[in-house]
Amino acid sequence: MLHGRDDRRSFPPLQRVQIEQLACCTPAGIGLQMTHWSTRSLAQVAVARGIVPSITHSTVSLILREADLQPHRFRYWKTPALDNAFEQRAAAVLWCYEQADALAQRDELVICWDEKPNLQALERCQPPRPQRHGQLAQHEFDYIRHGVVNLVVALVVATGQMQSWCVEQNNGSHLRQILPTLLEQFAWARRIHLIWDNGPSHIAQETGALLHRYGQKVRVLFTPAHASWLNQAELLLRAFGARYLKRGDWLSREHLQEHLQLSAQEYNQLFARPFTWTWTRHAMHQWVDRHYK
Repeated sequence: MLHGRDDRRSFPPLQRVQIEQLACCTPAGIGLQMTHWSTRSLAQVAVARGIVPSITHSTVSLILREADLQPHRFRYWKTPALDNAFEQRAAAVLWCYEQADALAQRDELVICWDEKPNLQALERCQPPRPQRHGQLAQHEFDYIRHGVVNLVVALVVATGQMQSWCVEQNNGSHLRQILPTLLEQFAWARRIHLIWDNGPSHIAQETGALLHRYGQKVRVLFTPAHASWLNQAELLLRAFGARYLKRGDWLSREHLQEHLQLSAQEYNQLFARPFTWTWTRHAMHQWVDRHYK
C-alpha cells in the first residue's frame, strides 16, 4: 500500500478524477446505505469498485483537497418561493432597512420582532473549572433540567437597541399580552414599521385585530415564507445568545429569567449598534433574476 504526501502523484489523472466523481455522488446513488462519505469509506469503496488497486485515506484526502471537495461538510438551506409575492414582501422589508435612519429622523421606527422558544435552564452537576495557563476551561457534561424559558425580543433597527420579555408559553395569547407594552413604550413615534415572520401567533386573527386598533400608526410587514433570515431580530438573537447564553449554568428557571433581563440591559450598554445590512432591494432583484428567471 502506498504512503506519503506525494502518493496522489502515483495515480494517473483518470483515477483521480474517478475518485473525485465518486465523492460527488451520494452513497445511495451507488447502492450503499451510508448517508455520507468519509475519506476512509471513499478509499474502501474506490478499491472495491476497481478504481484503484489500493489507496490510503490520507491520499484520498489530498486528492479531495486539490479538487476543493469536502464531503464531510454540508450546509442547510431554505428554499423560498421566489415568485412576485416573495419579491414584494422582501422589497418592503429591505426598504425599511435602507430608510431606517431617515425614518427615525421623522419619528418613525423600524422594529424587528422574533422569539427564541424553549431555552433550557440547565444546571451543571459540578461547578465549572476556570482556565489555567496551558489548560482550557472545563464544564461538567451532566446537568439537571429546571424547565424552559421562552424569550421574545424586539430590535430597534436604527439604534440596535433591544427589548426583551420572558413568557410562559410561546403562543398568540402571551404575544398579545406583551405587544401593547412595546407599542405603548414608543407611543411618541408617529409610526412603527413592525417586521416579523409568518409564525402562527403573528398571523392569528386575534393578533391582527389587536394591531388593527392602532390604525395607521402600526404598519405590519411579514417576511416572505421560508425567508425569516430577512428579519434582523434573528441576527440579534444570534449575537445575544453567543454572549449571554453559551456556557450558561442556571440554578432554576427564575435564575435564567433574571439573567436574561439583566443581560438585555448590559447588551444595550455594551454592544448595541445598528447591524450593517448590505443586501439592498437592487441586489435582491439582481439575485432573483440571475438565479431563478
